[in-house]
Amino acid sequence: MNMDINEITYIINGAVFEVNKELGHGFLERVYENALLIELRKRGLSAESQVPVKVLYKNEIVGEYVADILVEGKVIIELKTVENIEKIHEAQLMNYLKATGISVGLLVNFKHSKAEIRRIVFTLPEGHGVYRVSGRLPI
Repeated sequence: MNMDINEITYIINGAVFEVNKELGHGFLERVYENALLIELRKRGLSAESQVPVKVLYKNEIVGEYVADILVEGKVIIELKTVENIEKIHEAQLMNYLKATGISVGLLVNFKHSKAEIRRIVFTLPEGHGVYRVSGRLPI
């Protein structure tokens, strides 16, 4: 599919709310991850789970992360089941975006009766290079 970021995130939002409606709150993150993968694929999006993200410094791996879900190679979804989304959760997703060069991520919290979605956008400062990643994520 060749959709822009806004179309993709709109479909993701609908999928999140469908999963929330069907499952409610109270499950572990992995349950929501599996259900969201099913829902995203039913809506025609390509989605991968537990995607490795490696941070490189001068071609040496200096850090490794695992992103919950990558959608269409353009949006990272980080799932939570926490009382409140904190700055540390936003920073975690921002690190994934920075390491991959992907500009948009969604932080989704399934803890309460209504799922909370926060959109995080990362842009490189003027004059900075592109971040590289190995694994299944695009450069």
